Amino acid sequence: MQKEVDLYHAHYGYIAADPQVAVRRETYDEDLGQASWITLAEAREFFSALELGPGHTALEVACGSGGVTCRMAAETEASCVGVDISAEGISAARERASEQGLAARVSFQIADAGQPLPFPDESFDAVLCNDSINHLPRRADVLRDWYRVLRPGGRLLFTDPIVVTGQLTNEEIRDRSSIGFFLFTPAEFNEPLLAQTGFIVHEVRDVTDNVASVSRKWREARAKRRAELVTLEGETAFDGVQRFLAAVHALSSERRLSRFMYLAARPFGEDVREAAAGSRQADQADQHP
Repeated sequence: MQKEVDLYHAHYGYIAADPQVAVRRETYDEDLGQASWITLAEAREFFSALELGPGHTALEVACGSGGVTCRMAAETEASCVGVDISAEGISAARERASEQGLAARVSFQIADAGQPLPFPDESFDAVLCNDSINHLPRRADVLRDWYRVLRPGGRLLFTDPIVVTGQLTNEEIRDRSSIGFFLFTPAEFNEPLLAQTGFIVHEVRDVTDNVASVSRKWREARAKRRAELVTLEGETAFDGVQRFLAAVHALSSERRLSRFMYLAARPFGEDVREAAAGSRQADQADQHP
């Protein structure tokens, strides 16, 4: 059986190492310390969609090393909180916020986003989760908890990079999910689930192109620095990450696994009835396919 690839430990454990920095600079339009498919250009589109500004509070779920969270605070002037299960990621995120002079408006804490979040009801104006909902079990429970921590009128934006839009072999599934727990989601699964949770869905957008582009650049940048990265990660880990990135690129470029962005809102006032009607329609559709 193929051994699991420890992508995130290698990434966060050596996040400031010269070869890792060089790889990110070659892969992304700007190095945010990311280990996902998001670029700064896309992140800015997400910040705009969340309608953040001074006086608002935002939560990034599965924030990793905090680059997106810090940029969100810097560009929108909102107060931002990031949570992640990785202690190494949170340590790097806190250091980043301090270095950028953002500690007064940005905070980070360790939390398992697959469990209820450690925040009171109606704590945030926005919740962002980029390329990580696929790592969380019990999606309905996760969405209900995000709904709970949002204020009425608050916005949710998440990307799901594991939407099945074609045929997959067992070997491709193993390679694509080799870095940890994954949920492979059928197309048009998330929309009715959001409605059943109470959200009003504003937009669903295919953002697979970023996956195909970033995975290719990431793999090529790592291949150029094989010797240096093998010294950091070990040969088995290096080869495992390369195999993972090759699978990501093949499946995304062929549109057999797609990435979608979902923008939704917790309703308030008159919108509650609209959300309830949407939930009932989704339930009826489930009962009568």
